[in-house]
Amino acid sequence: MNIRSNRVARPPRLMIIPMIDIIFFLMVFFLFSTLQMVYQKSMPVNLPVASSSHQEAPKPVAITLMKDGTISIGDTVVGIEEIKPRVEQLADKADTPVILRADENVEHGKVIKVMDEIKSAGVTKLSIATQEK
Repeated sequence: MNIRSNRVARPPRLMIIPMIDIIFFLMVFFLFSTLQMVYQKSMPVNLPVASSSHQEAPKPVAITLMKDGTISIGDTVVGIEEIKPRVEQLADKADTPVILRADENVEHGKVIKVMDEIKSAGVTKLSIATQEK
């Protein structure tokens, strides 16, 4: 018994349009990647020296809120009423970052009270620390 295939036997063709698209995409990819690797050179200049040119970034203040409700600033345990004066003392500038590290099992209201005390001390950069998955 002779079984015929319903497929028409055509010779394979080279599709030029998709190949041009792929080559163009690769060209653009390599163009942008080499532009990122090129060191931007400029004219050599001897810059003047100034004493105020180097400004150190302020160290962040770490406030930890433990599971049992104790609050510590750095290594010292403080009460909620002591947060504002201590933060005002440690964060002498408004742009000093403050990092709040609260345990995930602490009541939400307690975290909000601590955040309110930090904000009332004049802090503008408040971050809440999290753990990466």
